[in-house]
Amino acid sequence: PAPVWQLELSAVPGLLYVLCARRGIYCLSPDPESRSMNQDDGSDQDSEDGEPPCAVISVDPDACLLPDAALCTFTVVADKLVTLAQGPAHWKVQLFECPRPGEDARLRGQVGEVELSISSPLTGPLGEPTAPRFLPVLCCVSPAGPTALHSRAQGSGGFWLERALFGLLFGVDASLLESPVILCGLPDGQLCCVVLKTLVTSKLSPGNPKALVKILHHLEEPVVFIGAVKTESLAQDVEDTHPDCLVALGHDGQVLTIKAGWDGAGTLVPELREYRLPGPVLCAACGGGGRVYHSTTSELCVVDLAQEGVPSGDLGDPPSLLCPAGLGVCSVVTLSVLSEVPEGDVRLLALSTRGRLMTCRLQLSSEVPGPTRAAAASTGQKIKDLLSGIGTVSERLSSLRKAVDQRNKALTCLNEAMNVSCILLSGREGPRPISCTLTTAWSRPQLQDVLTATCQLENSSGLRLDRGWALCVRVLTSASASDADVASAATTYTIPVDRLGPGDRREVTLPLGPGEDGVLHLPLTVSCALHYSLREVVGGARAPSESSTDSLDEFRPDILPEQDGICLPLCEHTVDVLWCLRFPGLAPAHTQAPGLLGPLCDPVDTFLGSLLGPRSEPTGPASLRAKFLPPSVATIKVSAELLRAALGDRHSGTPLDCATLQQWLLAENAALDVVRARQLSSVQGVAPDGADVHLTVREVAMTDLGAAGPLQTVEIQVESSSPASLCSAHHAVIGRLQRMVVEQAARIPGPPDLRVQCLQQTHSSHETLLREVQTLRDRLCTEDEASLHATAQRLLQVHRQLRSPSLLLV
Repeated sequence: PAPVWQLELSAVPGLLYVLCARRGIYCLSPDPESRSMNQDDGSDQDSEDGEPPCAVISVDPDACLLPDAALCTFTVVADKLVTLAQGPAHWKVQLFECPRPGEDARLRGQVGEVELSISSPLTGPLGEPTAPRFLPVLCCVSPAGPTALHSRAQGSGGFWLERALFGLLFGVDASLLESPVILCGLPDGQLCCVVLKTLVTSKLSPGNPKALVKILHHLEEPVVFIGAVKTESLAQDVEDTHPDCLVALGHDGQVLTIKAGWDGAGTLVPELREYRLPGPVLCAACGGGGRVYHSTTSELCVVDLAQEGVPSGDLGDPPSLLCPAGLGVCSVVTLSVLSEVPEGDVRLLALSTRGRLMTCRLQLSSEVPGPTRAAAASTGQKIKDLLSGIGTVSERLSSLRKAVDQRNKALTCLNEAMNVSCILLSGREGPRPISCTLTTAWSRPQLQDVLTATCQLENSSGLRLDRGWALCVRVLTSASASDADVASAATTYTIPVDRLGPGDRREVTLPLGPGEDGVLHLPLTVSCALHYSLREVVGGARAPSESSTDSLDEFRPDILPEQDGICLPLCEHTVDVLWCLRFPGLAPAHTQAPGLLGPLCDPVDTFLGSLLGPRSEPTGPASLRAKFLPPSVATIKVSAELLRAALGDRHSGTPLDCATLQQWLLAENAALDVVRARQLSSVQGVAPDGADVHLTVREVAMTDLGAAGPLQTVEIQVESSSPASLCSAHHAVIGRLQRMVVEQAARIPGPPDLRVQCLQQTHSSHETLLREVQTLRDRLCTEDEASLHATAQRLLQVHRQLRSPSLLLV
């Protein structure tokens, strides 16, 4: 029902085992009389080449001996069936008892199981098993004995090894038990083994891989063949022809040979040697005289691994390059040695990729004249010299190619940096292709509220910000703005930008305050810029290697400027008290995070309040001011026409007073996002110092300023019991008005007609109040305590009058 991956004939039961891809193992009888045959359509006609058509044998679904979609390979050892299945995270070796002669073709049960560790996952990203690109190799190795040459019980997929080498590879237990060993060659390059009799003993409990599985070697490429050859010549009176060398071939041409040898202390040790063949290797087979036949995509080759034909080398040397002899046959996917005679004739059975079964007769006579030993030594030395020269040139070429690649990458990065700089400095109107937005929020990680800023860097261009780019955020407090050394007082955060492709976003959250003194100094100036490091990108390319030529010496360390980067400004924001207001009374209870309903209370006030009871009045400084002093008020009047022009489309469908409050004054305050649809024109918030700040916006008509009639204006009123909070909020509103006037100065045709006399009177009264303020300040420094209170009261009244002027901003 599916492509055939493997065939194996068991001699004792007389059964043919067939592994079908993703279906399982089928058990068939090779006796033609026990099966029904029919011919294909057109069976009465011969084929084109004159040969009779092949018979079609129908296989009954009941012939499936072991249905398992995960099976990849198997082997038959006497009355045991050994399988290798692909699991989600491991390869699994399972052992079953085969059916006995005369019984039904059914397994008698599983008798052993062990899992093999892997170096790469066997599943895809969704957890599904991935189809193996290379099938694993499974074979049986038995120790050579007196009856080894005559025993056919181990199956067609096994071979024998010399006892000395068998004991070195698989241990004393396998030698004493005379147990066959299962060799597994995995697609990840591992060559591991499991002693068959110890696997049988693990029937009641799964085997421990560390105890049952031994890793012999790692070829670093898929294992495609495991076999054994005889490399040492024998005396004429010795009949032992058991293989003394284990051979494993990788798909890319890696060859591993393991023999038994002696070290300097006279101890028997395994000798591992690695060689390299021209790949890829599709299949292989071992023959006599140390010969290994292997097929590539273009040639069927033979190589002699006997001691006289293999170059010597230590284990630390690189793999020696073998030079196989071509046999003039191509596209062979399966290979087997049929017979060999002492005279040198060899018969091979091969199957091509086009489905042709071929027998190849080779003449490998040992009497072919060859070069003398001296000529061979001279030729070997010449080959070594040539290879040494090729290696030197290859190393030099590799070094130069690496240097060129580094500089090409650096030039590519510099070109991208130049393109980013051009689009950011072009001064085009509209949204910037690479922008940075700033939002603020309150959090309480410990016992103190912290104001955090979230900078969102968005790449809307078609360019890519790769290695070398960083986002620099500079925070300058109002306290440090008056210092002479502003740069040392500011705080700068540098965040690397790694692989910000078109359409990607990156968010960075930074703390803004309070500072070490526990006070949040407002306003804060937050500046965001992109910085490109030239030293990081060009530094690796400008450092020449030892093997670089003199023509590349123009990359000197002093070519970079002192400022080793490019700084591109993105945005600058002034974070004032209007950004930081909290509105615990507006948001629904389920949307408020615990601990963020208001500023953190003083623990002493909380303790005293709990002792005095629920009816006691608060005793804090803010509570005393609210009780005994009237709230301070500041008022600003703005032309309605000026505000409509500044709001633009945001004003449509919303009253002007509501739009002014929510979409202009408090546009950057994220705490109002949940209630912006309620169209509020008056809100009461909490300042960072805990004082209440009441903002009210209403439309009023001024009748005494307009020459042609009343003027439509918007009055913005700020009210607070804390003079400090009032001044901060008043300053924030004035700053927004100043920026609005600068932006709208060129768009509004001109101011309306005003009554100049009224303006002069208002201006004169304000000048009188300012002079009185200066006089009262001087008196505060010279008066005694008796008259000090009255002077302070009068100064407070004058300041209230100045905060509510009759002037109109047009």
